[in-house]
Amino acid sequence: MSADVAIGSLETPVGRLHVAVTDVGLVDVSWAETRVALRVVDDPVRTKAVLDMLAEYFRGERKRFDIPIDWRLTSGVQRDVLETLYSTVDYGQSVTYGELAVRSGDRVPARGIGSIMGSNPVPIVVPCHRVVASDGLGGYSGGTGRDGLAVKQWLLIMEGALPPTLGWDPGRLEL
Repeated sequence: MSADVAIGSLETPVGRLHVAVTDVGLVDVSWAETRVALRVVDDPVRTKAVLDMLAEYFRGERKRFDIPIDWRLTSGVQRDVLETLYSTVDYGQSVTYGELAVRSGDRVPARGIGSIMGSNPVPIVVPCHRVVASDGLGGYSGGTGRDGLAVKQWLLIMEGALPPTLGWDPGRLEL
């Protein structure tokens, strides 16, 4: 792991997002301050591409992120599942926990897939919000606390994977 991380933040319709970028790539996206315990440096050039792409995504102008991801904080099977999600579930699509387990090689049961989604260090970019239960939304640990499922639903509606609810405003999340 590099000795430092550059951090930046962006106001979005689903709350303020914080990003952390090492010299390898994006290592953390969160609604709280960065979860990466490295020396923080002031390097807006390093975070600019990520923040620009996130802004484009929330404006509906970007459907795929093409930035390097620093996977070093993930374990082998966790990384395999997250990379499978990243490469096989596109904007506007969703997949069930069980389907992602199969796509990932059946090494992790559906319940384990849920745990891996909850520990995803780079949500939005690696779209864990697109993984749903066979009988509904499932869970989501993104957001600012108690609004996780509302954030997941908002993201899926914005991407067109769910039909909009009555009164849905794409400009902001309503709790």
